[in-house]
Amino acid sequence: MGLIVYGASLSPFVRKTRVFLAEKGLPYKLEQVNIFPPPDWFKEISPLGRIPVLKDEEANATLPDSSIICAYIERKHPEPALYPADPLQYAQALWYEEYADSELASNVGMGMFRPMVVNKLMGKEPDRAAAEKTLNEKLPRYFAYLDKEIGTKDFLVGGKFSIADISVATQFANLAHTGYSVDAAKYPNIVRYVKAIHARPSFAACIAEESGFVSKLGL
Repeated sequence: MGLIVYGASLSPFVRKTRVFLAEKGLPYKLEQVNIFPPPDWFKEISPLGRIPVLKDEEANATLPDSSIICAYIERKHPEPALYPADPLQYAQALWYEEYADSELASNVGMGMFRPMVVNKLMGKEPDRAAAEKTLNEKLPRYFAYLDKEIGTKDFLVGGKFSIADISVATQFANLAHTGYSVDAAKYPNIVRYVKAIHARPSFAACIAEESGFVSKLGL
């Protein structure tokens, strides 16, 4: 009896879940699912047709959505803690998770990853004009906010690695897969912080696996 993650490796939310499980030291099996379009059996366990979905065979249950999955795993396997115990820090971590999962994901995903990587996966030419427009016109305000929030810190909340760092850093992995990068001269704190978070074994294993595939796309 174990854990199964249904999803696609390149999804930032699948990576978020995988990193969370790895940081908890929990073994799992990844079952690749193509959601363009999702198969009928997957719709039955993911009402919104999105990835990832976690199956906990021990509980004989499935749970959709990365945030729900991580919260569930935290309650079931509380050590090492990946959500702060302090009420204020807990709320701050949830804020960064929401900010990354919504605003950052929307702009990086739809504005850069889709026109670059997804286009290639679907046999189309990458839309560099669309990606560069997003990078130059839409993302700077998000980068400026995060660069200020990070400052000289190693971790976003409470001096410890948490769900906040996982949620933010996974979006920057997808940005890197597009072939573009954050300007280190303008946003040095982001570049330093993301490099260190991505070097953690939990992230590094996922990124290495994905990079081998993305490199074949020639981006």
